[in-house]
Amino acid sequence: MNLIFTFILLLAITLILTLLITIVAAVRKLMGKLFWKSFKAGLWILLVPPLALLYGAFIERNQTQTNSVEIVSENVPQAFDGYKIVHISDIHLLSFIGREDALARIVEKINAQQPDAILFTGDLVTQNSSEFESTKDILAKLRATDGVYSILGNHDYSFYNRWESEELRKKDADAIVGQQRTFGWNLLLNENRSITRNINDGEESISIIGVENISTKHKFRSYGNLAKAAQGAEGKFKILLTHDPSHWRTEVLPKTNIDLTLSGHTHAMQSTLFGWSIISFIYKEYMGLYKEGNRFLYVNIGLGETMFPFRVGAKPEITVITLKSGSAE
Repeated sequence: MNLIFTFILLLAITLILTLLITIVAAVRKLMGKLFWKSFKAGLWILLVPPLALLYGAFIERNQTQTNSVEIVSENVPQAFDGYKIVHISDIHLLSFIGREDALARIVEKINAQQPDAILFTGDLVTQNSSEFESTKDILAKLRATDGVYSILGNHDYSFYNRWESEELRKKDADAIVGQQRTFGWNLLLNENRSITRNINDGEESISIIGVENISTKHKFRSYGNLAKAAQGAEGKFKILLTHDPSHWRTEVLPKTNIDLTLSGHTHAMQSTLFGWSIISFIYKEYMGLYKEGNRFLYVNIGLGETMFPFRVGAKPEITVITLKSGSAE
């Protein structure tokens, strides 16, 4: 299926480029130049898309980038000054079937950071729970002092697979939930957990809040309940895991006091040019760190792929976030 989508994409790009070459040649003819000479001179551009796709498929999708970010906030308790979080997203295990060694290297890189916590913001699978068969032993090796916390993304409800009945879909979605719990991950389904540290004969805490998928885009179903998820979260510094970054502006910023929101979902369309992606026409926040006052959003562009098995200018991402106590200014 991925090959079919890639072929269609390549064909569409080739047709668009051929049309542009034809238009340029026609304009040059009006300026007194030979049409066919100008047309043939522009044909070399048609080599760019297939070469870029080959590069993205065999080179860049196997080159993981590790991005380091400091989040400075007065709400970070002193006991958590220097707290290290590894944020990962959109593993899409189907991407690693047949290339499990690449996933194993990613897990090793994450563990090498010696994180205090690993936070995963959804889309563990692409189609269904069978993707765990050759990958579950690798994922089970993820380690962090305070554990792994995860949420569900739009793919984790098994809607991207043909099922004979709704009952079978729900059963598969339950298997995805169950597998994460088998790993020992703290899967947050509209709920929260507190992490506590002792300091000066007292205790300080931060809260990890996780919602099920919430999206402003109608093609993606929403199951999340932020009010329910945040209820009782008493940590001085609050971190929200929500798969779709559009949730930040529509509900998180106007209705909560959550300090840091972590998302994924966009993949930056698995391609950027000079740091820009075409997905910016759909998502205002689609890659990296964003700040509004003393509130933060980080959008991780993911580790796996959907539809097209390549990445160009958007390497698989591991984000290392260090919390610092102090003024956000």
